[in-house]
Amino acid sequence: MEKKAKIIATLGPSIYSENKLRKIVDLGVDAFRVNFSHNTKGISKIIARIRKIEKNKRKHIPIIADLQGVKLRIGELKSKNIKIKFNQKYIFDNKNNKGDNKRVKFPFPSILKKIKKGNKILIDDGKYIFIVLGNKNNQIITKCKSQNCLLNSNKSVHIPKIEVPFNRLTPKDRKDIKEATRLGFNWIALSYLQNEKIILETRRILKKDVGIIAKIENKLALRNITKIIKAADTIMIARGDLAIEIGHSEVPKVQLSLIKKCSQFSKSVIVATQMLESMIENNTATRAEINDIATAIFQGADTVMLSAEAAVGKFPAQAVSTMSKTILSTEKYKKEHIEDFKNSIITNKDPVKSILLSVKDIAYNPNVKAIIVFSNSGKSAKLVSAMRPAAKIVTISPNINVSRQVSLLWGVQSINSRDANGWKDMMSISKEIIRKLKFIKKNDFVVITAGLPFGKAGMTNMIRLYKVGS
Repeated sequence: MEKKAKIIATLGPSIYSENKLRKIVDLGVDAFRVNFSHNTKGISKIIARIRKIEKNKRKHIPIIADLQGVKLRIGELKSKNIKIKFNQKYIFDNKNNKGDNKRVKFPFPSILKKIKKGNKILIDDGKYIFIVLGNKNNQIITKCKSQNCLLNSNKSVHIPKIEVPFNRLTPKDRKDIKEATRLGFNWIALSYLQNEKIILETRRILKKDVGIIAKIENKLALRNITKIIKAADTIMIARGDLAIEIGHSEVPKVQLSLIKKCSQFSKSVIVATQMLESMIENNTATRAEINDIATAIFQGADTVMLSAEAAVGKFPAQAVSTMSKTILSTEKYKKEHIEDFKNSIITNKDPVKSILLSVKDIAYNPNVKAIIVFSNSGKSAKLVSAMRPAAKIVTISPNINVSRQVSLLWGVQSINSRDANGWKDMMSISKEIIRKLKFIKKNDFVVITAGLPFGKAGMTNMIRLYKVGS
């Protein structure tokens, strides 16, 4: 049994070598993420290694550019691990000189003015808490309320209850999109968006065969979630920053709600952050972490992600293996109890969705072994994946970037092939591919779906039930 949910591994020094990349692909990694908040110098060499593995394994591997976005950060400090004592006064200001154990730059003067006495300032993903005592002459005077506070340069800042609108791509993000496009990235992940505006701006400057992931990390995004889901190709539930924004205890119900909502709109979902956090240092996971992965799969997530566990962890291969085994075990149970996990999809009188829903119903027949989807743009592949059919999904696209992009989706095996130039040619291509798929035998059934006329994206309007060998 092959897993249908996909695994993303974040690239970092722990897995940069070709041997380590190959090993974790063998163990179940389906896609790689590059964090553009960090130094990406030399990343082209790593991408070349991934493409070499892709060719050798004959498996399309999507690569994701995770943009920095507008994340509030403190400025540079004179040294690492500057200790701030419990109850010590500490200043945030807009001075350009490097910080120390008395003050540090906060590079957003418009936000400085909004901060009032009693506000909390959370540093380093909420690890350290500072209470505001006063605001005077662009200086925020605070008191440190955390034990063992060690500050480092450029760490994140969260200020609960203060909302500042950011509705445009930053100059860095625009530059990174160009670089990611040049390097052949297949997905762009947008960080800290608050509504659909940055998604629409990105869509205007992005190639059509590159997908957009909207990372959900703040309250404003949750308020505008329906428009965000409709505008993006995929949603990532980035639980770290989201937990700081809404409170840790609120995240589980929000995760479930977002997965359900994405399912209704036929959009895929990535669950991310600290899925196997303990495996950064340990070669085994906790029971709670295993349960966390299983819960995401039970809820209907398409993809789960490894961050520091893969990028800088001591045991990246073990982390991937643990995640793969958990997905397989959970999916086996779901398959055995399929009636309990069927999802509901809103068609909104969309004829293409209605056609593909009928494909799903046909594919629940145990004699149907695969659904072959001809998909120029990837739209049909995304819709079929969202239907969660019992049969294996095989997508065919003449565009290599689309083939890589849809490989991130639940249950999809993508094949890069020439486009059909007619009905007979479609059947010829399908039969050629069927012969190569070892899990399909003579007298098995295959559902073939495509759009007529061929070559026109988004026009799925044909279904054929084909008996192999007939």
